Amino acid sequence: MTEFIQLFGGTALAFLGAGLAAGLCCVGSARGTGMAGEAAAGLLAAAPEHFSKCLFLQVVPGTQGLYGLVIWFFALLQMGVFGGGLVPLTVTQGLTILIACLPMAIGGYRSAVYQGRVAASSIHMVAKQPDDWTKGMILCVTVEFYAILSLLASILMLMNAL
Repeated sequence: MTEFIQLFGGTALAFLGAGLAAGLCCVGSARGTGMAGEAAAGLLAAAPEHFSKCLFLQVVPGTQGLYGLVIWFFALLQMGVFGGGLVPLTVTQGLTILIACLPMAIGGYRSAVYQGRVAASSIHMVAKQPDDWTKGMILCVTVEFYAILSLLASILMLMNAL
């Protein structure tokens, strides 16, 4: 068993980190865009002329899914997946990649959900004050800043992982 862990444990941990970054960010983005989409559907039933404003607000929580995919790509790049052969990783190296993926996995998931809530509230604001939709965008971008910090943290750690 210990021989198996020494041979494949590092690679498995690295794949786990990459998978968590992509998976959790996409789940968070799906939740966030879903919440905003539900709010938009309610408004658009009564005022379809606000479609472009609602669509823009709904799309914003989806960026975390893209960020998670970027980290997934960087992690697999570090593992040698795209270079023609998988680099055998020690458990320590695999754990390093896993930990490097965690800021994006956790930060991306949570920020997408919170940003979806802000976007949904901004869509409610559009219902009452259509000309103030840019204020809602600014509120959404404030949450986006922390997703970008998570992305930056994971990229910097992955660049120095091995």
